[in-house]
Amino acid sequence: MKEYYNMLYLYFRNKYIAYSAVAIILSSIIGSIAIMLSLMQGISTLQMFQVFLSIIICSFVNVSVLTVQRPKVVLNLFIFSLLLNTTIILINL
Repeated sequence: MKEYYNMLYLYFRNKYIAYSAVAIILSSIIGSIAIMLSLMQGISTLQMFQVFLSIIICSFVNVSVLTVQRPKVVLNLFIFSLLLNTTIILINL
C-alpha cells in the first residue's frame, strides 16, 4: 500500500497544477453527491452532522489548493475527502 501511495504522490507532484484542479472538481462533485444523499434521508441531527463533515473536508481541499500548499498536504486532504464522502454516500444508500 505504501508503494502505491508513493507512486501516486510522485504522479501528483509532477503535474501538481493539473491534478490540483482535478482534486477540486472531484472533491466538490463527490461531496455534493454525499450531501444530496444525506439530505434525502431527512434533516435530523445526524444528517446535518454528515453535511457539516462533507462541507468542511471539501472546503479544506479547496483551501489547500488555493493557498498553494505542498503537494503532499493537498493529496492527503484529497484522499481523506474521497474516503469520507464515499463513506457518507454508502451510509445513506
